[in-house]
Amino acid sequence: MHSPWDYPDFDDHEIVHFVTDPASGLRAVICVHSTHLGPGAGGVRFWHYAESGEALRDALRLSRGMSFKNAMAGLPLGGGKAVVLADAARTKTPELFAAYGRAVEGLGGAYVTAEDVGITVADLVQVSKQTRHIAGLPVAEGAVGGDPGPHTSYGVFLGIKAAVRRGLGKDSLSGLHLAIQGAGSVAGGVARRAAEEGARISLTDLDRARAEKLAGEVGATIVDPAEIMTLEADVLSPNALGAILTEETIAALRVPVVAGGANNQLATREDGQRIHQRNILYAPDYVINAGGIINVSTEYLQDGDRETVRGRIEQIPVRLEQIWSESAETGRNPAEVADAMAMRLIGRG
Repeated sequence: MHSPWDYPDFDDHEIVHFVTDPASGLRAVICVHSTHLGPGAGGVRFWHYAESGEALRDALRLSRGMSFKNAMAGLPLGGGKAVVLADAARTKTPELFAAYGRAVEGLGGAYVTAEDVGITVADLVQVSKQTRHIAGLPVAEGAVGGDPGPHTSYGVFLGIKAAVRRGLGKDSLSGLHLAIQGAGSVAGGVARRAAEEGARISLTDLDRARAEKLAGEVGATIVDPAEIMTLEADVLSPNALGAILTEETIAALRVPVVAGGANNQLATREDGQRIHQRNILYAPDYVINAGGIINVSTEYLQDGDRETVRGRIEQIPVRLEQIWSESAETGRNPAEVADAMAMRLIGRG
């Protein structure tokens, strides 16, 4: 058995909080990696794990990623993440989310929760009845906040355009072939913007009906999920599961650029070097996909309006270019460069 300190993904996390509430059935893990820049902010994931240790691994890894994401986005926030362990039926009750809300409140503002995989806005509303430390709630039309998906997709789209400029010398996506993994909110936003600019799109999703709906909307070709990673294209844009860039999949890539919104795309740190050695330009995921947390943080901190959010998201290509420039100058891969930048920003350089 491992203690939290023994997990490979433990990285001097400030808080690892295990929550059990027998009355509601809640079992959760809340991890705060760093509060150097501000409260640890990041979403709560609702997921069924075959082995409970995987929930801790997820929370540790994702909270560290949020520290890096928030720092690189220039936000006055640290990094945190929570995981609610779902049963096999993924049963949700108001009591479950009330208990989770009380746990967040009990941390006294060290952690700010928001939406993540398996969580809906309705779930967050239940949580918000118990804690003030929450963002991503429904807002009036035109107000800051709400669904982070469109903001994430806008940042990813801008990041893809920056990668195409750097890697292919193209100022437009017109005529380029994008292989998009996923057909959810972020992937859908990227696909719509790319199609408007004249890109040719191949896409896939484990949910075939969802893939067909998006493909019909943007004129895309649907490919089998097993084929998307080996498709010959100009850009591979992962916008679904993490840990998809492994020694095996990197060796099989047939693209010059990888730029997408999925979290934790590199299965291991070594994979950042592997993709670099293949002369494939990689956009570090926590930099390109920061649009959602930028929107959420502006809502929570009340330090701007929708134009502020848009302006902050439009800095994503600038940060990517800084990373790629330093990579070219030093020979270090972009993932390593980004990690080093983020570590300096959170006082651990």
